[in-house]
Amino acid sequence: MNSPAVVLEEVVSDLGALVRADSIVGLSDAAKLAVLRSAGDALRLLEAVVVETVASVEPGFEDAFGCRSMNELLQRAFRTDAPGAARVTKAAKAVEREISLVSGERLPARWPALRDAMLDGVIGVAGMLAATGALDQAGDRIGLEDRLRADDYLAECARGCRVADPHEGATDADAQDAAPSATPDDLRQASQYLAMVLDPDGAEPTDRNAQHRRYLTIGRIRDGVHPLRGNILPDTAAQLQLIIDAQNNPKVGGPPAPGVAFRSEDDEIHEDRFNSDPRNVIDPRTAGQKRHDALAAALGIAARHDEMPSLGGAAPTLVVNVDAQDYAAGTGWATIPGADTAVPLSIAAHTACTGTIQRVLFEEGRIIGITVTDRVFTVHQRRAIIARDKECLIPGCHVPASWCEIHHVTEYARGGPTHTDNGVPLCWWHHRSLDRSGWEIRMANGVPQIRGPAWWDADRSWRTPRTVRAPLRV
Repeated sequence: MNSPAVVLEEVVSDLGALVRADSIVGLSDAAKLAVLRSAGDALRLLEAVVVETVASVEPGFEDAFGCRSMNELLQRAFRTDAPGAARVTKAAKAVEREISLVSGERLPARWPALRDAMLDGVIGVAGMLAATGALDQAGDRIGLEDRLRADDYLAECARGCRVADPHEGATDADAQDAAPSATPDDLRQASQYLAMVLDPDGAEPTDRNAQHRRYLTIGRIRDGVHPLRGNILPDTAAQLQLIIDAQNNPKVGGPPAPGVAFRSEDDEIHEDRFNSDPRNVIDPRTAGQKRHDALAAALGIAARHDEMPSLGGAAPTLVVNVDAQDYAAGTGWATIPGADTAVPLSIAAHTACTGTIQRVLFEEGRIIGITVTDRVFTVHQRRAIIARDKECLIPGCHVPASWCEIHHVTEYARGGPTHTDNGVPLCWWHHRSLDRSGWEIRMANGVPQIRGPAWWDADRSWRTPRTVRAPLRV
C-alpha cells in the first residue's frame, strides 16, 4: 500500500487536473450541486487527515522543522493564517489519544464518538469545534459519564440519526428514522443546550465570574472618535443588539445622522444625586463597572422611549425565556434571544421588574394563553412566535426570528386563523420563494414541522426543527 503522502499527492494531482480542465462551468445546476456535495465530502476527509496527523505528533515535533510552535508550522504547511491554524490544533486536542504508561497502547479520545464521525467524513474542523466548544467550556462540572452520553448524542446528530433522549441512546427505530446531517451551527446549538442542562451548577458560577469582569471604558478622542472598550454581560449585550437592530431596520430608513439637537428647558432631564445615603457608604463597584451599569440602565430607558424606532412592529423589547416549572420553582435557567449563553433565573426576575418584557409560557412545546382573530399578527403574537422558533424555520437558515416575516401556515384566505398555532417565522427570501423551493410546512398540535426537498432529505419526512423541539430529558 502506498504511503499516506503518496496517496494524497495522487488526489492533489487528480483535483488539479479536474480544476484546470474547465469542465465544471458547463455543468447543469443539478450536476454543480453534486460537485459541491462531493467536494464537501472530500474536504471533511482531508480535514480529518490533518487533525488526526496533528493529534498524533509527539512533543517537540515542530522543533525538528525549525518552528517555534505547531501553529507556526501549520501556517507554513497549509499557507493559512494563525486563527485557522489554531482551530486545527484545538480540534486535534479533542481527538488526541494519549499513550498509556502501563500498556503503551493508545487510550480513547476525549470525544470518541465525534472522532469516529470525523474519521468517517461526517464532520470537519468546524463541526468538531462547534460540537465540543460549549461542553469543554463547562470543564469538570460535567462528569465523564454525562460527557460521553453527550458525545454519542452529538455524533448521532452529526450523522443525521434521530435520538430522542441523550441518556437512553439510539434505538433501532431511531436508526431507521434518519435525518439530514447536522450543520456546525446545528451542533453548536445542541452543544450549548446540553451544556446548559448537564452543568449541575447552572449559569451562576459563570455569571459570578462575569460580574467581576464587566467594565466599560471610553478612550480619549483620536482622529475625531472615541474608542470604546469593555466587557458587557449577556443580558446587556442582547439589549444593545436589539437597539442596534431597530436602528438598522431598513423599514425605518436606517439610524438618524448624528448632529446637534436643541431642546427647551421643559425637555431637560434632571438626574437624581448619585448617592442619597446619609451614611455616605462607599460604593464597592469599580469605575468600569459603574459605566457598564449606567449603560445597562440607559439601554432599558432607550428601548422604552417613544422616539426609538420599532423592530418587528414594536419597541426593541428584551425578551427573557423561562420554563414555566423553573419559574414557579425559582430555580433553573433563563435564555435571552441574541445572547450566546444562558443566564441565571435572577436575570429574568430583574428584567420582569422593569416592565420591559412580555412573559410567554410554553407547555410541551406549545404556546398557551394567546388568542386573537386579526389577520395581521399582533406584537404579542410575534414575540411569542419569536420566543418559540428563534429563527427562520427553514433548516440551515439562521436569520433571527425578529428579522423575519410571520407566515400563515394555512393561508388566511383559506380560513387559516391568525393564531400562534398557525404562524411561523420565515426570512424574506424563504417566505417569498416558499411555493417553488420544495420546502413544506405544517403544524402538529401547535408545533411547527417541516419537510425538505428531495436533494436535502431523501426520505422527505416531516421533522420538528431543532430550535422548537421539546426540551431533552437528562
